[in-house]
Formats: sequence, C-alpha cells, structure tokens
Amino acid sequence: MKAVFLCGGRGRRMLPLTEDKFLLDFLGKPLLEHQIEIACDAGLRHFVFIGNPENTARVEQITSRIPGIEVDLALQKESLGIADALKSAEPFLHGQVLIVNPNDVIVKSAYLKILAEAEKATASAFMLGYQVQEYFPGGYLQVDSRNELLHIAEKPSPGEEPSNLVNILIHCHNKPEELLRYIETTRTTRDDVYECALDDMVKEGHKIKVIPYDDFWAPIKYPWHIFRAMEYFLDGAQAHIAPTARISERASIEGKVVLGANVKVLENAVIRGPAYVGTGSVIGNNALVRGYSHIGSNSVIGYSTEVKHSYIGDNCWFHSNYIGDSIIDDDCSFGAGAVLANLRLDEGNIQIEVQDSLVDTGCDKLGAIVGRGCRIGVNASLMPGVRVGPDSFVGPQVCLRGDLAANKIALLQSQYQTEDNKTRLDEGKRRGRPEQSEN
Repeated sequence: MKAVFLCGGRGRRMLPLTEDKFLLDFLGKPLLEHQIEIACDAGLRHFVFIGNPENTARVEQITSRIPGIEVDLALQKESLGIADALKSAEPFLHGQVLIVNPNDVIVKSAYLKILAEAEKATASAFMLGYQVQEYFPGGYLQVDSRNELLHIAEKPSPGEEPSNLVNILIHCHNKPEELLRYIETTRTTRDDVYECALDDMVKEGHKIKVIPYDDFWAPIKYPWHIFRAMEYFLDGAQAHIAPTARISERASIEGKVVLGANVKVLENAVIRGPAYVGTGSVIGNNALVRGYSHIGSNSVIGYSTEVKHSYIGDNCWFHSNYIGDSIIDDDCSFGAGAVLANLRLDEGNIQIEVQDSLVDTGCDKLGAIVGRGCRIGVNASLMPGVRVGPDSFVGPQVCLRGDLAANKIALLQSQYQTEDNKTRLDEGKRRGRPEQSEN
C-alpha cells in the first residue's frame, strides 16, 4: 500500500507564519519527518509526496535522509485542493492508497485501525471519524447505523453541522482510479471537489466505511494549534542533555528537559521542563524557561528573560523580556524590556480575525504571534493575540493593540520640548552633610 502525503497546500489561516505547517520544527526535526516515522512504525514503506513548486526541494531533502523507504514525488503546480493534488499524482495512484494530511498530528493507532479494516476489503474506501465536543472548522460526516458514510459536509457554518463526527484525512481507497474518475465528473463551486466526489460515490452505491477514532489527534489549522502539537512532542520526548552542552554549576535544570548540541546554560538560569532547547542556543544569566517551552537552534534567551509555554524559532534574540504563550518565527530580535502580554484584564478568551471572520481561539492565555524577521524595540508591549507580519518593526515604547501587517513599522510619535536648564542642585544634599547625619 502507498501512503500519499498531501504537501501541496498553503495554510492561509496560519498568517503571519508563512512556513508550510508540515515543515514546522519539533525537537529538531520537521513535522513531516515525524509523520513519516509514525507511518513507518505502522508498517508503511512506500510513499508518494505531492508538493508545490516552493517546497518540493525541501520535501525531497527530508525524505532522502530517511532510510528504508521508497519515495515518489509529484508536483501540484497550484494549490487547488485535494482533488487537484490527486490528479497531479495520477501516474502513481495504482492499487491500494492511503491519503494522508501531514498537517494533522496523529499516532500509530490511527494507521493500524484503518489498515486493519482495509485488509477486510468490505468497502470501496475507509476513513477515520473523530467525535468533537465543540465546533471545528473541518469536514463533518453523516453515517448510518453500520458506520457507513451517507454524506460529508465540508466546513459547514457553526450550528449547521450534520453530526459531531469530524473527518480525519487518513483515507484508504482500494481503487484510486475509480476515485479519480468521480473527481473528473464532479461539479461544485466550492473548494470541496474531493468531498463531493466521495458523496457522488456513495449516491451511486459505493460503500465508504467510517472508522471511529478516539486516540490523540492535533490538527494544525491556526497558529495557536501549534501549542498542542508542541505539548504532544514534549510529553513524548525523553530527557536528554547532549554531551557538548555546557551548563553552569549555578544553573538549575528541573524535570523533563532536552538540550541539543552545544547549548549553553549560564549562571543562575533556570529551565523547568517539559522544555526543549535546540542546537547552539544560549540560556543567559537569570533567564527562566518553563511551562512547555520549545526553543529552536542558535537562539539567545538573554539576561533576565522569562519564556513561558512558547514556541520560538531559530536565530532569535531576547534580552530582559517576558514571552508568554507566544509563537515567534525565525530571525526575530527583541529589545530590552519588551513584553508579550498573554492575559486579558477580564480574563476572557482571546479572539483573532481570520479571513474576515472573528475566531474564538479557545485560549484565555495567548500572547503574540510574530512572523519571521521581525524586530521589537525596547520597552514595547504587544497585547494578547496580536499578530506581527514578517519583516515588520515595532518601535520603542509602542503598545501594539492590533495586528501589524508584513513589512510595516509601528512607531510612537512622542513629543517633547527642550529648554535651558536653570536648576541648581545643592551639592551638600547630594554628597550628604555630616552635621545632618543621624546619630
């Protein structure tokens, strides 16, 4: 069986983060590499990766260093959805195929469940269904008493879901050629050709079985979903300190902590796990890293900085900052005293506007989301849930209350005047007079 990984889409809801979600780094490896390892652990060895013109080289680089797998690469020239991706890979889609969304973090049992059902060959296709307790922006499944698919509704509005069963995109198709035929004849005005093709298959008598799944699942749809994936990988990691890491005798390492090669932890620094610090990073004097924090490579958590439950990329610099529940992309620099606030005064959930809709993040603690290459000036304050676009600057003392687009500068227009200084200080007061000192 071939596992078909859909790597051609672009995460428009992830702004200001521009990296493909499956290329996000966890514990020193891109998510795609973790996903391949999980699939291999379930017994899969033959993979088809459908990339786009911007990421195909990176996908090829990642897959080339994983031994024991067979790889086919297909190119999706434009991000036109799942159906178009499968059409791009048509020459490779023969025999049983397992279509996988690599942006969803799942565990080995997901593969084992669907592969076990596929061996029985009791249906044309198989898919996983996950029961949710609150609205999720995905596809919803309507099934009959035998867990056979009746209808799939792609991203219905809140309150219009046909069930509480959400589609997890790990689908097994016994005859992909038949699926492609339905894709060719399906007509829809929305970006749901694949889902409509499945509906058409059901209408014409094809049996699609939905397999209940209740193990771990962490879809990454929005930036704040990174936290759950980060927590999952940190929980599953083993405490490890690389032999080349240098830790001061006056530093404190507590709990499950992973320190990469050449990490430096200086005097009076404290790291409370679960936490990860990537290769070559420095945890400076009096710094505190705690509460599920993930720090990339070659970053400097400088003097007296506190990092709490945050995801930080590579090559970032901090000095006397507070970074709480925040996501910071690569190559960012923070001036002394800059603060990322993470809690509203009314302690309510933080809402963020995504594609002209206000989305409840479900988080009462959420700091800033900062894109690649940003600079934050001294004593700047970023309010909860604020997003800063790539290559933007937030000037000194600015209190940023709303989002800042890419390639912009936010400056505080402070005004002051200068005059001649006519004040004369009493040097005696300054130095202290003996006759005025206390007995």
